[in-house]
Amino acid sequence: MTSRYEMGAPTRGRREFLGQVGRGMLAASVGFSLAVDLGLARADDVDSDQDRLSFGRWDEWVDFLQSTPTDRLLPGVMDRINRGASLEDAVTAAALANARAFGGEDYIGFHTLMALRPALTVAASLPRSHAALPVLKVLYRNSARMQDVGGMEAQALRPLGDVTGPRPTEFDPTVRDAVRRRDLGAAEAALARGLAQSPQLGFDLVMSAVEDGAEVHRVVLIERAWDLVPLVGEERASAMLRQSLHYCVKNEEWASQHFADLRRVLPDVLDRHALDRKALGDRSFSDAELQDWAKLLFSVTPAEAAEATGQALADGYSVRTIAEAVSLAATQLVLRDVGRVGNQIVPGKPEGSVHGDSIGVHACDSANAWRRLALVTNGRHAAAATILGAYQVAMDRVGRGGDFANWQPLPNADDENTFAESTPARLLEQLHETIQGNAQAEAVAVTSQYLKRVREEVADANVEGLYQAFARYATSEDGALHAEKFFRTVRDEFDATRATFRDNHVLALARVTASEFGNPAPGYAESRELLGLE
Repeated sequence: MTSRYEMGAPTRGRREFLGQVGRGMLAASVGFSLAVDLGLARADDVDSDQDRLSFGRWDEWVDFLQSTPTDRLLPGVMDRINRGASLEDAVTAAALANARAFGGEDYIGFHTLMALRPALTVAASLPRSHAALPVLKVLYRNSARMQDVGGMEAQALRPLGDVTGPRPTEFDPTVRDAVRRRDLGAAEAALARGLAQSPQLGFDLVMSAVEDGAEVHRVVLIERAWDLVPLVGEERASAMLRQSLHYCVKNEEWASQHFADLRRVLPDVLDRHALDRKALGDRSFSDAELQDWAKLLFSVTPAEAAEATGQALADGYSVRTIAEAVSLAATQLVLRDVGRVGNQIVPGKPEGSVHGDSIGVHACDSANAWRRLALVTNGRHAAAATILGAYQVAMDRVGRGGDFANWQPLPNADDENTFAESTPARLLEQLHETIQGNAQAEAVAVTSQYLKRVREEVADANVEGLYQAFARYATSEDGALHAEKFFRTVRDEFDATRATFRDNHVLALARVTASEFGNPAPGYAESRELLGLE
């Protein structure tokens, strides 16, 4: 039977079928998008004989985003918003269109999916008049990529066929084992059977496969996809979760080679400390212990980091407190990085830059995702996500080269002294100057001085003032696919970190923002014009 989470287009009668064929011939002669505009075809005429994945009341929105050329996209979206559609509606439709078109298999496609919910976070930090800008930016990227790969013809996810079989349980290895065999059909069928019981069980089944590796796209994709379920609806959880299975199956040959050690280490740590058979504790590190743990992750192997984390969980330390240490260690990978050199330099990512797919940005996004995943499941999966967060940050420190343990972190004292006498208002002006000058070290120093004014409770200094500045550039700049994601990561980790250490996250955002300036985002200028902004 077909899963209740994915229903194909309804069966049509003979008259409707013949009408569809006629409209299809007209569309072929004048072009699909023009045919829709002229009323000669409907969006659902394309590929309907293949039982396209349908999303009920969202189909018209989704088909519009997938079929409309970029030169007409933003005016069309703005027309919908002006007629009452919300930014959340736009993100929901874009997430469903992305899932159907890319299914977690396209590099730009899954990066764009991961940016959709963060675009709403950026929007919340902008003035009301500007709030639509980050959403329009990501929708433009989403639809532009769909046009690149065929528009309405791009159908990575299709309705599932017969998914009958045994009912899976929470720690059932069926999905994981199917991924290891690269048997996508079996993995998706097992997921559908789990979803028929509950979205949470489906999520836990996918986690069993995700835990077979520790790399940024594998972990952030599942976390961002699950984070979209409250928007798209639990009945469409399958479209979100199947993307992770597609990603994992597509990359299994590479993952099985690169994570062979992890696939031995993780179950060994979990079993030795009986972490699948005990409730996790709620102890917290002291400030000194937290610092020691962050330093530990800069001095051990990934396997040693996993073992130390397993022991800490067994000793009753909480997922939250361990994740706090992992996040702080990841932030140091941004603040200590010497930037791109040699063959790491490519267009849009010049020498010394740290934005986009840099070691630090990837590490921070991964640490954030592992923490969030650990908190939305329980038992073995929560322990595994916590262990993998520690494993990955230790691996990131050495896996792509660099001497992070000896490189000195920003800010440095000389730069801080330069801005020591500035008022909060002047510091914000200097922040814009340093960002627009790509002066990474100086941007970090300015931000550090501003945060000191906040801690000193200077009346016109507040953290929101900084976030509003950074949100402006997370919107205007391309960011090499990572601007919105990293902004959301920093906001989230700042809120999850104790006051003594949380400023490190904002300092990292300052550096990345200064690094990424100078590459305007496609569609940004048009979006400003449509919103009537200067």
